[in-house]
Amino acid sequence: MFLGFIFACYSVVGNDVIQTLGTFLTSNEHRPWWVLWMYAGSILAITLILGYTGAGAFLGGNDVAFDRLDKIHIPETLSVWYVLPPIILLVITRLGIPVSTTFLILSFFSISSFPGMLNKSLVGYALAFVVSVGVYLIISQGVEKLFQQRPLDSDHTLWTRRSFWTGAQWLSTAFLWSQWLTQDLANIYIYLGNPEELGPGTFIFSLFIILGMLAYIFYQKGGAIQNIVRAKTNTADIRSATFIDLIYGLILLVFKQDILGMWDAKLPMSTTWVFLGLLAGRELAIRIKLGPKPDQKLSLMLFSDLGKAALGLIISIALVLFLYLVEGRDTSMLFQ
Repeated sequence: MFLGFIFACYSVVGNDVIQTLGTFLTSNEHRPWWVLWMYAGSILAITLILGYTGAGAFLGGNDVAFDRLDKIHIPETLSVWYVLPPIILLVITRLGIPVSTTFLILSFFSISSFPGMLNKSLVGYALAFVVSVGVYLIISQGVEKLFQQRPLDSDHTLWTRRSFWTGAQWLSTAFLWSQWLTQDLANIYIYLGNPEELGPGTFIFSLFIILGMLAYIFYQKGGAIQNIVRAKTNTADIRSATFIDLIYGLILLVFKQDILGMWDAKLPMSTTWVFLGLLAGRELAIRIKLGPKPDQKLSLMLFSDLGKAALGLIISIALVLFLYLVEGRDTSMLFQ
């Protein structure tokens, strides 16, 4: 149980956290890593404590997993095979491949939830892509182009004032980070059993482990996954990062609160797919408006990101089939 939790913690933090805090790290690379860690770690600790004490209802749940495990079957005992998903995730992350930890880990526990999680995640990618294209087609000419032409501190206007945009970007990061935590903490805490029965000693242990893993990732400046963020246009500009974080956080909020009434709010989804959809739509819109025009190189970049996510999905299905095969269980629900 604890071994699975530790592996899952490092794997999820190394893979998913960079997708959430990647722009924060890229646009603040001039700052000491521990300053950034203390800020992100404080938000994480507050969010977890609110969830554990039942005071986090306004964030979407009343336990450390924020009710995202309500529809997931949690076995009373874990066989050694349950340590396999986070270990494989660890290897994949070291290769710089952004995979969905929701599919890779939660599907391993609850095969019946897989179709619903996949459908919700695909909608998430499509919605993030469409919203991102629409927003950046509107603002690229007046905002992103301005950011490229007028660096920070180049004049005395609000558009270039570093102190203002630093505050705005850190606030948008706090909003996005809290939204991600309430979605994806379930991928880690499922290894500790029913979150409503989590003892105080185990909770404190888990909090220190997660904070320690987060510190290591920040010390490494994001690792290989961070390259996906760096490859996109102008993501190192703290002003552009502010818009990315805000849009990403709002999309996660829409799904978490089921604002559109299209899905089960408590059903987990892949934030990885939402993130990739957002970056893909943004990159396409900026290229259309500001150039260079979309070409084969851009298509290769976008399809490469999506292909890597699809690879993670294939690995997830293969792992589930392997588990059910070795334990002699029925896999028919996966194909319904």
